[in-house]
Amino acid sequence: MNIKNVMVIGAGQMGSGIAQVCAQAGFHVYLNDLKEEFVQKGMGVITKNLTRSVEKGRMSEEDKTATLNRLTSSTDIHDAKQVDLVIEAAVENMDIKTKIFAQLDEITPEHTILASNTSSLPITEIAAATKRPKQVIGMHFMNPVPVMKLVEIIRGLATTDEVYQAIEDMTKSLNKVPVEVEDFPGFVSNRILMPMINEAIFTLYEGVASKEAIDEVMKLGMNHPMGPLTLADFIGLDTCLYIMETLHEGFGDDKYRPCPLLRKYVKAGWLGKKTGRGFYSYE
Repeated sequence: MNIKNVMVIGAGQMGSGIAQVCAQAGFHVYLNDLKEEFVQKGMGVITKNLTRSVEKGRMSEEDKTATLNRLTSSTDIHDAKQVDLVIEAAVENMDIKTKIFAQLDEITPEHTILASNTSSLPITEIAAATKRPKQVIGMHFMNPVPVMKLVEIIRGLATTDEVYQAIEDMTKSLNKVPVEVEDFPGFVSNRILMPMINEAIFTLYEGVASKEAIDEVMKLGMNHPMGPLTLADFIGLDTCLYIMETLHEGFGDDKYRPCPLLRKYVKAGWLGKKTGRGFYSYE
């Protein structure tokens, strides 16, 4: 299965990062979003990242130009009729994802693989929105995509070995490390990470220690590069809550119950770094 042309749906932080690494690896990439301003913002982030790489001597000016030339802006999902792989990086919402996949199923050629960058939602359920569940797979990149090496590759119930192998090979061509994961809520990364973050929030909620102390314990005691409350702010508290709710619903186990303080902050609109305030202030 030969993958040459790729569409990335969603030009936000994750989507623009995925588009960048695909273009750097030699794939022709359509970066698609609902509005031109979203696509241009994503393209701007990519250009900034590549310029920084040139300045630091990690990339030549020629390679930067070649990478940018392999990127095409798109606001029309019908551009997907020209691609071998679609990587969906839209908002983490099952209704939105299944609508996108149903559309892509109608638009894309028969051979096209449909992948989702979902961080917690079932690939099998997403695949059920299509008539090609054998060609639907999860590709969960880590943030920030250009830096982080891991990609969790998640098979749906019907995903074929051929499709899995094509995606594993492609992931290696992006200079990433693929890890095969079964289709369970949260996969591996978020099933382990999010309850740890949630427990840190409970620790703050119960007054065990200050936010600074909790983060310091995990940094200095457990050698984590950043504390769990800082990390939650970086991820987005709304995203953390959504993943905890997905785990809670998927497993039916109260150990995944989101902390009331997390719900309170999300209701207040304190979503972390992106809104200027979460557990810490970023004004």
